[in-house]
This record gives sequence, C-alpha cells and structure tokens, in this order.
Amino acid sequence: MEDDYLVRIGKLIRDARQHRGWTQTQLAEALATSQSAVNRIERGNQNISLEMIARIGEALDSEIVSLGYAGPMHLRVVGRRRLSGSIDVKTSKNACVALLCATLLNKGRTVLRRVARIEEVFRLLEVLNSIGVRTRWINDGVDLEIVPPAELDMESIDAEAAIRTRSIIMFLGPLLHRMDRFRLPYAGGCDLGTRTIEPHMIALRRFGLEVTATEGIYHARVERSVSPGRPIVLTERGDTVTENALLAAARHDGVTVIRNASSNYMVQDLCFFLEALGVRVDGIGTTTLTVHGVPQIDVDVDYSPSEDPVEAMSLLAAAVVTESELTIRRVPVEFMEIELAVLEEMGLDHDRSAEYPADNGRTRLVDLTVRPSKLEAPIDKIHPMPFPGLNIDNVPFFAAIAATAQGKTLIHDWVYDNRAIYLTDLNRLGGRLQLLDPHRVLVEGPTRWRAAEMMCPPALRPAVVVLLAMMAAEGTSVLRNVYVINRGYEDLAERLNSIGAQIEIFRDI
Repeated sequence: MEDDYLVRIGKLIRDARQHRGWTQTQLAEALATSQSAVNRIERGNQNISLEMIARIGEALDSEIVSLGYAGPMHLRVVGRRRLSGSIDVKTSKNACVALLCATLLNKGRTVLRRVARIEEVFRLLEVLNSIGVRTRWINDGVDLEIVPPAELDMESIDAEAAIRTRSIIMFLGPLLHRMDRFRLPYAGGCDLGTRTIEPHMIALRRFGLEVTATEGIYHARVERSVSPGRPIVLTERGDTVTENALLAAARHDGVTVIRNASSNYMVQDLCFFLEALGVRVDGIGTTTLTVHGVPQIDVDVDYSPSEDPVEAMSLLAAAVVTESELTIRRVPVEFMEIELAVLEEMGLDHDRSAEYPADNGRTRLVDLTVRPSKLEAPIDKIHPMPFPGLNIDNVPFFAAIAATAQGKTLIHDWVYDNRAIYLTDLNRLGGRLQLLDPHRVLVEGPTRWRAAEMMCPPALRPAVVVLLAMMAAEGTSVLRNVYVINRGYEDLAERLNSIGAQIEIFRDI
C-alpha cells in the first residue's frame, strides 16, 4: 500500500515538473538535492515527507502536489518595515487570461511572453490541457507555448478547475466557431456578489449562440444561420463582455461593429493580439470597435502582454501605507493617470520618468518614484468609472491610502455587491471604516495600524489591501488562507520581501 502511495505521489510530481517545463536537474537545484534523488522520488522508490512534498509544491508552483497534503498557504507579516529600492510591475493578470482564451481561435502555435504565473492562469491551463490543448512553460518557465489539437475534447473538461475561475466564461466566444454544441461549467472566481452573464448572452446571441443553464452547467448551442446584421450595442461596458464579443467577432466572416465597448487595458491587449493573428481591429482605445473577421486562423504567433496597472497600484499603495520611498518600474501610465491625478490632489510626492513602450510596442510605460507624503482626504468621493476613469479594481487600494490621510474619505464601490463590505476588515487592524451601505464606505484617517490574525477576505483586491495594512501595522500579523491573492499576484510575498518587507509563508502541515 505504501509503495502504491509513493508511486502515485511520484507521478504527480513528475507531471507537475513537466507541466512547468523543468528537467529533473532543474527541480533538484531548486530543492538543493541531486537529480538522482528526484528521479527516485518520481519513480516512487524513495520515502518522502509531507514537508518535502510542500517544498516541491512551492518550487513547482503546483497545487497538484501541495493541495491536500500541506494545507492552505498563510502569511506571517512583521510590520512597520520601510520599503526601499525598486521593483518591476509584472504582466497583466487580466490580459493573460483573455489571451489564453483567445488562443482557442488559432490552429497554430502561440507563444505568450512573460505570462503571469498565478493561480488563475494555472486553473485555465488545467482546463485547456483537459480538452486536449498542449501547453508548456519554456525559456526557464518565463514564457508559455500553446498548441491546440485538431479537435477539442469538451467531454473531458476539468470541471473542478473551471469552476474556480470566472475567466472560463470567455471560452464561449471562441468555442462557438469550433462546434455546434458544447457544455461549460458555471463560472466562479471571487465572491463579489451576484454577477449575471446576461450581457455576454445579449452580445453572443447575435452570432447564433444560445445558452441554457441546468445543474451547474451551461449548455451551448450555435445556430449557424444567425449573423449580426447591425452594430452590436453592449448593455454593459464590461471588460470580459467586450472580450467575449471580440472573440466571437474575430472569426466571423464579415465586419462586426461593437459599440459601448470597454477600452480598458486587457481589452486593448486582446485587440493587439488579434491583430497579430491577422484580424484587423479599428478603434482600439475607443468605445466603438470595428472587427474585420477572418473565418480561419492558422498562424504561429509570438506576443508579449503588457504590464498590470492594478499590480502597479498595489505597489504604489504599499509604499504609501508604509511611508516608504520606492521606485516602481514599468508602470502602464495611461491606465493610471486618473489615480495619479487624484493622489496628487491628496498630496502625493512622486516623480515619473519619460515614457517608453512596453514589449507589445503599443502600451506606454513609465518608472514611478513615490516618496513619504502628508496626505489629505480628497474633497470628492472616490468612485470607479469605465476607462479612462478610475479603474474599478484600483478602488479598494484607496481604502488603505485614505486611512493614512488626514480627514474623511467616501469610497463608492458601485460595481460589485459585496466588495465594499470586505474593506471593513481593515477595522480589525485599527482602521476606522464605516459601512454606509453595501457599496459605500466612509474612511477616517490617519490610522495607527495594529497587528491582528485574520482570515483572508474571499475577494482578490480587498485581500491585498489587508496585507498592505498588516505591513504598516506595529507587531506581527497573520493572514490565513491566501489562495485568493495567489489567483492574481505572482510571488507577491517574496517580491515585497525583496524591497524590505518581512513576510513569511507557512502552511499547516
């Protein structure tokens, strides 16, 4: 029985290593052991402790190995440490997941450069692998190669992985070109209240897609005779809604006009990628997109998604709440201009470099240096708007920033039903936040942060806001079960440690 157990564990480790694109020697180096030891482990010929399984899981960024053995990941944060030096912004989470869905349009080989190694990406890769798409990490695990099969095996879809990500909804647009009938598990993701997919359906019905929902499954059927004869007007200027409409239009044989489209950063990256596939898109950066579809796409393509403005905002907020001087490099400034304008009015002391292009050749970047500042509460409320307004995902970071400012700040997070509620978790750390209704929070500062032990909020951005407040708090805090943070940030604790934070990762074994 023990031998069978070791063989099963060895196979899981081997599969996770190969999924990352590592050799046995590379894994051995990460574990400070020998290649022969790794070979024995993978063949089931060596006893292996739970601690070693957890270390392997960390090295391979794989819950396949760690889940169920090492338990959830927690963070122990020693606060009141000043940050210093510089840190690069990584590529956009939301762009990367959209591009992974978009690879289903292409029959050829796709290489995506510097893909975010986050749980949301890993879940999508598990789904893609389960339906026959071949993926592998290349160039020392930095880039990702995607090769689709001739036919997708939708009957074998990994439902468990699919329901852990809302990004699965963006399979609808490309899949309607590949098959007449298919099924998808319900979309999951963050707990942000009720989120209907009806805006997606209103757009996709124009391409003949009809969806019925039964027992946790979307049943999709495509009527090939249906075609958009007039412009598609989106009822919600949402990012994923726009992306789904773009994905459907990309292989539609004709010209599709999409109005009330989002022009946000991930939508622009998707448009740039579609152009690399040979699909002409007019109006990028505006609310009217005109897509000249290509019925068949079979090209080898190499694309570099741009940097993540929400991660840039996270790092800026980390500098503000810890009263640090920090240089944040590769900031996509065109998607943070409103945030920076608001922070300037609050008294933020900062400099920015001359602009330079991202690796996609289109997005404008700057290096941003933030210095300790005496902030005043803004006169107007903080509220999101579709781009070019204040980014919806950046709103929670203003809760932590406002808590350091003198005065009262009203934050109106009108987009999501539950997210503002999670911001009141900052009260456990000494904050003074008053929930006025499910969408409005009144923040009073300045705050004397104090340490606490608490569970991670189930929503990505509020979870990071709590972590930042712990970094500013006197004493040692514990944030438990941080999977939601790993969904959207790559190695966040280690990267914050590299600029002066003191955050320890640990598990209950």
